[in-house]
Amino acid sequence: MSTTTPLMLPKPVGDLLARLPVYPGSLVFAAALNLALASKLAPDVTQLLLGKKLRLRVTDAQITFDFAWLHSRFTACHNPAEADLTISASAHDFVLLARRQEDPDTLFFSRRLSMEGDTELGLLVKNTIDGIERPVFHVDALKPAQVLQRLKTRFLSQ
Repeated sequence: MSTTTPLMLPKPVGDLLARLPVYPGSLVFAAALNLALASKLAPDVTQLLLGKKLRLRVTDAQITFDFAWLHSRFTACHNPAEADLTISASAHDFVLLARRQEDPDTLFFSRRLSMEGDTELGLLVKNTIDGIERPVFHVDALKPAQVLQRLKTRFLSQ
């Protein structure tokens, strides 16, 4: 895995992103999680996630995404209090994790990834993501035309 110096967003970019409202970003993030992961989660995992407030903190971008598993999907939530589990890393490290170019344990022990809160929940999340068949994250899947096509297909099938 990677042993290079971690890339960080420039501070002015992070300062600008920190001014964005949290909830709309959480809505987009929850929708992306639903597209990428929701159908791959086992029923026992979803039962343990039910109602748990999760927070993903992108440290260099100074943004957070608050979400929970409710009604068989990830849902954005307003979470002014502490989350049950907060996972923090730089934007670059999250991309490395999503593309499976870096191991979460390596990032954790090099202090580039942190987990706060319910340790058992953190291990459940880590082990669940590790257990999902590769590849999970395709950059092409995030192209607006492809996202809109998937949403259209899903909408028409309901």
